[in-house]
Amino acid sequence: MAKESAYTAAGVNIEAKNQIIAEMGAAVRSTYGPEVLHGHGSFGGLYDAGRLKGMRGPVLVASTDGVGTKTMVAAALGSYETLGWDIVNHCVNDILVQGAEPLFFLDYVAAPALDPQAIVAIVRGIAGACRAAGCALLGGETAEMPQVYAPGQMDLVGTIVGLVEREAIIDGAGIAPGDVLIGLPSSGLHTNGFSLVRRLFPPESFGRYTELLGRPLGQALVEPHRSYLPHFRALRGAVRIKGMAHITGGGFRDNIPRILPAGTGVVIRRQTWEVPPLFQLIQQVGQVEAEEMYHVFNMGIGMVVVVAPQEAEAALAALEGEGRIIGQVVPWSTGERVLLE
Repeated sequence: MAKESAYTAAGVNIEAKNQIIAEMGAAVRSTYGPEVLHGHGSFGGLYDAGRLKGMRGPVLVASTDGVGTKTMVAAALGSYETLGWDIVNHCVNDILVQGAEPLFFLDYVAAPALDPQAIVAIVRGIAGACRAAGCALLGGETAEMPQVYAPGQMDLVGTIVGLVEREAIIDGAGIAPGDVLIGLPSSGLHTNGFSLVRRLFPPESFGRYTELLGRPLGQALVEPHRSYLPHFRALRGAVRIKGMAHITGGGFRDNIPRILPAGTGVVIRRQTWEVPPLFQLIQQVGQVEAEEMYHVFNMGIGMVVVVAPQEAEAALAALEGEGRIIGQVVPWSTGERVLLE
């Protein structure tokens, strides 16, 4: 019988990692276009930047984020591929708000011990989301880190790089009182609030609440983070987008002010949309105050777009029923910049 290697005895299995790399290869390469010169298996991914030559003022936009403790819910359900869609779409939305289209994506997956089936499923999800966004999965890292992560845990992080013309950057500078807020519906919790959710709902409850939610709780919890790239493209061709806010951690109160110029705030009218049953269930079971719910969760609105009032109708038409007016920009001097009515 072959002697176990010292590194394997220490908790790191090189052979398992090599198996993962081999199995994920086809999925990764499926995201490549001719601009990818070297990717999977290289020390660094090479991406041809030739397309920048035809631009007047090319600006690269980069962002890094993770899916947080949603990994623990997904692991309990064996729903690993959805995590791949989560991390890509979250990152796509984060650069989208500044007007950038995605170019390439890199992932980082870490665990105390590598589960080849789980890691490959995650990467397949990442590759699927990258194909949908038209960006290349240029590289990444799979790390086995015993004692850093507890057994059964994992971390999933992504970095995205996108491109926008300098003159097309969306920075919110032109936002003014009277402008209209259009909300785009979320697909669920997206990637935020899962520390609270896990405290309220143990894994044995994931098969319940089917009648209320229309499906088991677990399926609703792991519904992938939605990408708003199609909505952005539809709006960009129809109106001038003055600002966009991705409603992630911090909810409405923390994210919308990030795009507001000095002297402005917003009024959001909560009665303009119906809060999905999943959020109602969380609030009821946890006895969470409404103000805190809107500070932690997206409450059914995953992206807020700001347009001039005279363009609101055209924006809604371009969204084909996927958006609704949820509030407006108002003058602001002191106090909260986001008023929820």
